[in-house]
Amino acid sequence: MEKQDLIHLLYISYYWPPSGGPGVQRGLKFVKYFPEAGIAPAVLTVDPAQASYQLKDESLKLEVPENLTVYRTGTSEPFEYYKKLSGKKEIPYSGFANQQKADSFLDKVFKFVRGNLFIPDARVGWNKHALQKAEELLQGNKYKAIITSSPPHSTQLLGLKLRKKFPVKWIADLRDPWTDIHYYDQLYHTALAKTIDKRYELQVLEQADAIVVTSEDTKRLFLNKPAGIDPDKIHVIPNGYDEEDFIYPSAPPKDTFLITYTGTITENYNIDVFLKVMAHLLSVHNEINYKLRFVGQVSEGVRQRIEKAGLLGISEFIPYVPHDEAIRYLMESTALLLAIADVPSLYSNVPGKLFEYLAANKPIICLGPVHSDTDRIIDECGAGRLFHYTAHDLMLDHMNQMSGAWKANPNLDLPYINHNRYSRKALTAELAGIVKDLVKKG
Repeated sequence: MEKQDLIHLLYISYYWPPSGGPGVQRGLKFVKYFPEAGIAPAVLTVDPAQASYQLKDESLKLEVPENLTVYRTGTSEPFEYYKKLSGKKEIPYSGFANQQKADSFLDKVFKFVRGNLFIPDARVGWNKHALQKAEELLQGNKYKAIITSSPPHSTQLLGLKLRKKFPVKWIADLRDPWTDIHYYDQLYHTALAKTIDKRYELQVLEQADAIVVTSEDTKRLFLNKPAGIDPDKIHVIPNGYDEEDFIYPSAPPKDTFLITYTGTITENYNIDVFLKVMAHLLSVHNEINYKLRFVGQVSEGVRQRIEKAGLLGISEFIPYVPHDEAIRYLMESTALLLAIADVPSLYSNVPGKLFEYLAANKPIICLGPVHSDTDRIIDECGAGRLFHYTAHDLMLDHMNQMSGAWKANPNLDLPYINHNRYSRKALTAELAGIVKDLVKKG
């Protein structure tokens, strides 16, 4: 495709390398493969020297395309004050995964301030800086479309303002639910704050030219809002995997049945049945060397549950690692553990790591809601099995079968499974098609 035929698009996201996490990878892969699909992207993001990142992954900077134009702006945020007043070195993770104990009085004060003075979130202070730069970039009508990626959902307010002022098509990429997110009630919103936040949410859903979400159930959540929202403008484009990330060969240990979990896990991730099953397996399969490996943020409550189950001795805890290293841990595993947070919006939660689990071709042991999107994807790909949080006997039978198979052959890698449609390249082509259709309609 000739360069002059490409559609110029401005991708607006707070999170960008060196920030780490699934949201960063989603945007990074989109802009990586956009040119192949007829889109010429540029990125508007925050200056990392002023940003408030929960995680950093310097390795992701190596994946930014060399010819990509990235505009960075200043920001005005409260997190440095939070760290000084609280005495904590880290800012809160999503869902407060790094808060190891029950809220102190000061924690409750901080959450109340966050929920009522910073709407929709504490990064709304970036907006005035980003808006000024975005307006400058859109003046010449070079960009025919913008994508606003969230969370933080305050980024979507930029889309509201820019869509009214400039003749661009606006796609709102909402990676998570907004007012239905599982930790929403932990922020002690007043009735007024909730009203304002819900109004913002509805304005975005109504006024964006297209909405992109990561699961069918998130789409259902948004369609159940009071406003009349056209269902045809909400598109499901899940997270995915990049074939180019899987540079490591499969190398499951020959002498250890190694089950790996990657990412954040908190008390909301109900893995009690799995822990009980593992404790039973230890007592009946003395000849098998079982090992659990958790790579990423593990809350103190989960560690206590592991200890209570008598599994601390076979468990390894590895702090957050760069993305490429996390892939290596997957490839060096026998099987992979996945858990869906047991919260009211659990059906809409399709973890980004699911797709990299699929690409690893390892059997997946998942705890979550039956008949959910995650259950459907695992089943259609023949990639393992999802169990309800209470399905002890079913999981025990399954794990006994896996253990028997492991004794015969310690390599339980799956044959080729049907996961091509979840490649980052294929998913980017879907998003590019949405952009092209909008621009074509004018």
